[in-house]
Amino acid sequence: MSTEAATLGGGCFWCLEAVFELLEGVERVESGYAGGSAPNPTYEQVCAGTTGHAEVVQVTFDPAVTSYREILEVFFATHDPTTLNRQGPDVGTQYRSAIYYHSEDQKETAQDLIAELEREGVFPGSIVTEVAELTEFHPAEAYHQEYYRNNPNQPYCTFLIDPKVAKFRQTFTDRLKAVPPGV
Repeated sequence: MSTEAATLGGGCFWCLEAVFELLEGVERVESGYAGGSAPNPTYEQVCAGTTGHAEVVQVTFDPAVTSYREILEVFFATHDPTTLNRQGPDVGTQYRSAIYYHSEDQKETAQDLIAELEREGVFPGSIVTEVAELTEFHPAEAYHQEYYRNNPNQPYCTFLIDPKVAKFRQTFTDRLKAVPPGV
């Protein structure tokens, strides 16, 4: 079986991770940092805005089940790609909307979808999503991984992530992973 990876930034990585973990065909979601220049950035450094990195998730998926375009459709449906360096209360360059492509095909798919969304006027403002080649992905610290699953009652999760997960479940009902009974 062959997998692909998509690296996406759309605000806090906890939000994107929580959504993509539910998508059929996704095998793994890892929070991390991309798009900066500092070697081995830490969460504190990224939050200080001095490394140039964005908070991202790296989504490993089976393209026979879910296409890269479908990954991007979920991405655009679950964050605001029209706000520069901001998602809700999270402000700073580390929260920018970004697609870090792994191949020329991914780059073309991202650019085509953005152009289509703009033509159709899906969003009230212009899409400001950065599309750049992935040069390096740095996994985030262990306590950031599976954050929503491990901290569902934390206020950030209940006020910001719960609505995104609910929107995903409602919008992409037919794309939800099958959950084994009792889970």
